[in-house]
Parts: sequence; C-alpha cells; structure tokens
Amino acid sequence: MTRTWPAWLDQLGVSRDLLPTVLVPGTPFADIDPGVASALTLPPAARIAAGTTDGVAAFIATRADTPGDAVTSLGTTLVVKLLASRPIFAANHGVYSHRLGERWLAGGASNTGGGAVLTHFTAAEMDRLTPQLKPEMPTGLDYYPLPKPGERFPIADPALPMRVASRPAEDYRFFQGLLEGIAGVEALAYQRLAQLGAPKLRRVISIGGGTKNAAWTEIRRRALGVPVTVAEETEASYGAALLALRGGPP
Repeated sequence: MTRTWPAWLDQLGVSRDLLPTVLVPGTPFADIDPGVASALTLPPAARIAAGTTDGVAAFIATRADTPGDAVTSLGTTLVVKLLASRPIFAANHGVYSHRLGERWLAGGASNTGGGAVLTHFTAAEMDRLTPQLKPEMPTGLDYYPLPKPGERFPIADPALPMRVASRPAEDYRFFQGLLEGIAGVEALAYQRLAQLGAPKLRRVISIGGGTKNAAWTEIRRRALGVPVTVAEETEASYGAALLALRGGPP
C-alpha cells in the first residue's frame, strides 16, 4: 500500500541496493537499448515500462474498469478477481488482493472448476452432453464439486470433502448438477468478498475454457444475479499492451 518493499525482507538479509525501484505498473522508466530495438524491429524511440503479473494483465485485457466489475476464470480451477477501491486480505478465507494503480483486485482461487468435472466426465463426454443441458430447469442437486478433498476459497479448509452424492441416472443431469455446483461456489466467492467489504458485484466478465459452454454461462448468470458476459480479449499480452499504451492502469 506504501509502494515500497516490505520490511520483512530486511529480516532475511536482502540488501535494498539489489532491489529495483517500486513503480506503478505501466510507468515508463527507461529507453530501449538500440541493439534490442533493432533485433525486435521496434522503433528506436520505444520506452520500457513497468509490467505486472499475467493474471492482472489478463484482467486488464477484459477492459473491466469500474469498482464492482469482476472477472471469473473458468479453467482447471475457479479464480475470481473483483475490482475494488481498497485492498481486502483475509487468509482465513483464502482472500488476497493485487494492486492495480489506485485500485485493487480482490479475490481468490477455489479448487473447484473444470478439473473437478474431469474426474467424472471426459472432454468428449462433456461436448456430447452439453446440448442436453437445461439451464432454465435447475436440477436441485446440492453439489460442491472438488477433484479431491480440500478447499482454499471461498472456504479455507484443507479437509473439506467433495459433495457430489446422489448421482441421478441421467448423465446430463449429473453434468448439469456439477456445473450448477461450481456456479454456486462462484456465487459464494463473491458473497464472501462482499462480507469482507468489497463493492457490490456489478457484472462478471468470463475468461478461460469454460466460457465455450453457453449453457454454463446461463447457469452462472442465474446463480450470480448480475450480467455475465464472455471477454472479447483474454490474452495477458493484450492486457500488457493496453497497460503500456495507457501509461498506467485504468
């Protein structure tokens, strides 16, 4: 929060002289070496700017820019980031924050996600079952899908059991129940952030492989109660380019 290296580095014997100056991501700080510019076919007047993490750059790529805007990554695991005006840290809930200019990205990473579904269905089976999904007809199955016991966020419990009992006879209903369960965890994640002081959820922009499933997007929209869209751009490199173009975060 003070834009300085943390004091605990001194306890490790790390010399401050070895550390770079702390800069706001996107801040230009040096001219490019002419030889490097030539090798990369860049203009010799190009400048080097401070970068950021791949996750933050992917968030910037979605163009989310208002407190309450959130980005959910639907990959092997479920990761949420919510744009906030102040940081939120709650290790007992698995919540952390990344700085983004004068704002913060509060969120966490759950163990649920595509990896949990893959313990029950192959990718080919999911493709086959997806057309049978009926988002407008919830299954009522109360699942908390996990690939194995243990959860990080929104419930921080290394022994939390997976909850996928009472499997229905129809595979498509079981598949839909799993997707509804993940959507429920996502909703709980944003509720947890709100309880800890995050701004009210305004909209959710989705990234990751799970965005290809339109039925799942509708299931999530119903669970979250806010507009849910799929990002047009998701590459971290695109977000880094936007960061450099603006000279800082949005």
